[in-house]
Amino acid sequence: MTVTFAPRPSVLDVEEGLALAPRFPADGLMPCVTTDAADGTVLMLGWMNEQALRLTIETCEAHYFSRTRQAVWHKGATSGLTQTVVRMRIDDDQDAMWLEVTVAGSGASCHVGYRSCFYREVPIGPAAGGPLRFTETERRFDPVAVYGDAPNPTIL
Repeated sequence: MTVTFAPRPSVLDVEEGLALAPRFPADGLMPCVTTDAADGTVLMLGWMNEQALRLTIETCEAHYFSRTRQAVWHKGATSGLTQTVVRMRIDDDQDAMWLEVTVAGSGASCHVGYRSCFYREVPIGPAAGGPLRFTETERRFDPVAVYGDAPNPTIL
């Protein structure tokens, strides 16, 4: 199966039509929010180019574009923590995706070993300027055991 995208003839077609007509800005990347299908926890924010979007639709497993590596990657291909897409949504003007997924293995989505990439809270209001607060206290896997002891190339 090869997924094709529809043209974008008018705002009405894009916002009210039934055809998938995604818009990729000049850098070719659209944001993609990924949440746990069971409880709605935000797992990560990734980026998709046309190829990643097509692969995700065709395989029902999440694919993203790494801005650091400048390549499409199949989420979990190395770690075994693949994300199976349960539901996929696109926003009103078709330039942002939302994936609802189940995660294989330990259920972690963060390469640091936590369930969510959003594992720290930023102090706001009267507490502003204070230290970040960990909202997850236990890693679901040991990143050194999975990826080795080399620095992660996505963190620069």
